[in-house]
Amino acid sequence: MPNRRLLEGLRRFRREYFPAYRDHYQRLVEEGQKPTTLFIGCSDSRVVPDLITDSMPGELFIVRNVGALVPPFEIDQGYHGVSAGIEFAVINLGVTDIVVCGHTHCGAMRALYEPPSEGSRHVPKWLELARDARLDEPPTEEVLRRTEQRSVIIQLEHLMTFPMVAERVESGAVSLHGWHYVIEEGRVDVLDYEAGIFRPV
Repeated sequence: MPNRRLLEGLRRFRREYFPAYRDHYQRLVEEGQKPTTLFIGCSDSRVVPDLITDSMPGELFIVRNVGALVPPFEIDQGYHGVSAGIEFAVINLGVTDIVVCGHTHCGAMRALYEPPSEGSRHVPKWLELARDARLDEPPTEEVLRRTEQRSVIIQLEHLMTFPMVAERVESGAVSLHGWHYVIEEGRVDVLDYEAGIFRPV
């Protein structure tokens, strides 16, 4: 059974939140979801996409994983959860925007500078998707911030290896966005492609 706090939260949702938005939920059931944005974010419990974007249910299609990483497109028939999420959002849902959102104090980015945790089998391989973001410097807070932002740019490059993404970006049907969420300030810095830097919203 879930812990008591989670059960109490479920009851509050059913008692207080759901009645206020019953009609909205009913429309989502009758009309289906029509999100315009695919949000690729980190699984970190401090990053809550709906909260930081003030979005309602049905507005974001969310894919989260350790580090907000995107594997390059592959043609094999393996189990590709992130790739399937991207494919579904772009082809089936027709999203017009894709956001890759990194954040400050990311454990995955710090792990790039540390030996693998004992017993860890899958995380080291997964983090290879951000290996090029690692700087050849001691991991100070400033270096980690730069690593987090560099990783976002790398994941955007990986997105462009997906044919359905590249085709829609080139035609103007889809736009890619790089975000860096500064947890301690409640601020999101957005990648300025032309300048190559992240700027506050």
